Amino acid sequence: MPPNPFMLAAIREARLGASEGGIPIGSVLVRDGKIIGRGHNRRVQDDNTMLHAEIDCLINAGRIGGYRDTVLYSTLMPCFLCGGAVVQFRIPTVVTGEARTFPGSESFMREHGVEVVNLDLPECIGMMEKFIAEHPALWSEDIGQ
Repeated sequence: MPPNPFMLAAIREARLGASEGGIPIGSVLVRDGKIIGRGHNRRVQDDNTMLHAEIDCLINAGRIGGYRDTVLYSTLMPCFLCGGAVVQFRIPTVVTGEARTFPGSESFMREHGVEVVNLDLPECIGMMEKFIAEHPALWSEDIGQ
């Protein structure tokens, strides 16, 4: 099966974040087969605790009216902050690269009617395992531990 082009775009965002000295998590928002927003975790770069990848992506998408016909792609299972935004804006589907390194808010999103698809991609797992091993304190800060 060929790689999902939207997940590949999210992975590019994650790599961009890492190249900026940040946490390698990326996200894209898709409507009608087109990317309408993209972002990556910018907590370190912007010294802003709220700028997780999915939040950055939604900010960059701008005001789009409604979200009921969108799909959010993220390289890592969204945390409760980002899962809350998914539920709040009624994004119907979240496709994630992995949830092995962080289980996130999968059950919360499902309980609120969100379809969650976990691709369990070795590339996404490897990116996060490497980052967590090299930056454990920053990772703990990012997930609120």
